[in-house]
Amino acid sequence: MNKENKINEKCAVFGIFNAPGVASRQAYFGLFALQHRGQEQTGIVSSDGKKIYHFKSSGLVSQVYTEKIIEGLKGSSAIGHNRYSTSRGTDGKHAQPIIFNNTVAFAHNGNLPSTKALEEFLKKNKIKFTDESDSELMAKALAFYMKKGDSLSKAVEKAYPLFTGAFSCVALSNTELVAFRDPRGIRPLVIGTNGKEIIVASETCALRTVGAQFLREVSAGEIVTISKKGMKSKIMTKLDPKFDIFEFVYFSRHDCLIQGKSVYQTRKNFGKILFEENSKLKLDVVVPVPETAIPAAIGYSQAAGVPFEMALNKNRYIHRTFIEPTQANREQKIKMKLTVLRSIITGKRVGIVDDSIVRGNTSKQIVKMFFDAGAKEVHFLVASAPVKFPDFYGIDTPKQTNLISSQKTITETCKHLGATSLSFLSINGMVKAVGLPKGKLCLSAFNGEYPLPIYEHEKEIKYDSLKFKD
Repeated sequence: MNKENKINEKCAVFGIFNAPGVASRQAYFGLFALQHRGQEQTGIVSSDGKKIYHFKSSGLVSQVYTEKIIEGLKGSSAIGHNRYSTSRGTDGKHAQPIIFNNTVAFAHNGNLPSTKALEEFLKKNKIKFTDESDSELMAKALAFYMKKGDSLSKAVEKAYPLFTGAFSCVALSNTELVAFRDPRGIRPLVIGTNGKEIIVASETCALRTVGAQFLREVSAGEIVTISKKGMKSKIMTKLDPKFDIFEFVYFSRHDCLIQGKSVYQTRKNFGKILFEENSKLKLDVVVPVPETAIPAAIGYSQAAGVPFEMALNKNRYIHRTFIEPTQANREQKIKMKLTVLRSIITGKRVGIVDDSIVRGNTSKQIVKMFFDAGAKEVHFLVASAPVKFPDFYGIDTPKQTNLISSQKTITETCKHLGATSLSFLSINGMVKAVGLPKGKLCLSAFNGEYPLPIYEHEKEIKYDSLKFKD
């Protein structure tokens, strides 16, 4: 089944240690705060130091857990996971955290472009596997070392070289909570504290939700072990961070801090610089595509001196726009999700600000909706560069042939959308807005430069056929 026209994050992770009586409840609140990173499956595993307890199911966090379930997840430590399921379906079979040996749990945000190293390791050690996900193969490698008598942290150290890809993970035994990131730190992972409690989460918004103070980020290539003895760290590789800029563009909640940068302010900067790069455009009103494009539209509006209006209304009870078999059904779903306030845009030159364009189907319908509502001109403004390459690091992206910017020039894309004009933020503009060195960012979706090997997926990428020029 094809998913909606947006790019989707696959997962969120949360962990808490030394929180007697409240660990699973805090995990619930943490996962609730991270719901935007995965909305189809969720799970919590807790430990009382002797036994682990678990519950996993399909659905939103608020719908899955009950007071009885939370009370049944006993103990002073817990980890949790939200999953946006992709090709492997939504039946719960691959829901996380993954439990092995009945004493350890593992949760993973990210993706391994190749699992050959893991598969060869498991075959060599006569460990059976069939259609397991990359996360499940990772868990089997950890289980192998633990069965040989290693602690969870030691098992992570030994299995770490087998994990060839992007990963921000939490794992829980009856004595340890271990958090670790891949050598480039592509997906986020942060540490916080609330008195004696230590919390690990995908984003800082989850820390605040459970009353914790941000301590620091888990470094690229770092393994952090939390136990009753305290917290210890081990760096597994030479530090060479390449954080995914798409976290700033779209995925992270705008009230979060990443690499010391405010996501909200960064998105405002995207809009401000987008105006600076297109300052000759004449507009009467600036309208965001809710929700993530709102800060960028505010930034553009303030820089341009053009009124900002919420003239595109989103039905908050519709989470996804699935691509249906017929065009009519697809258009109906978009109209269910978004409506235009005619009185604000009739006869106006409208600038629509969105965070990105993927396939272009939703963007096309939005442009049409504005013209149908009486807009004089509709200028589509994108607060990121053209997405020309698929992701292999934990984001659900279409194949390259389905990315409109890899198949069409900006002029061709504008014609496809039916817009008066189409403007993208430049890659350099994105980097400037973030305020981090370009060499510390992963820009692979925009420039095709993958900071970690993508192995057999290389054959899927075409560079020479891309239409970089108009």
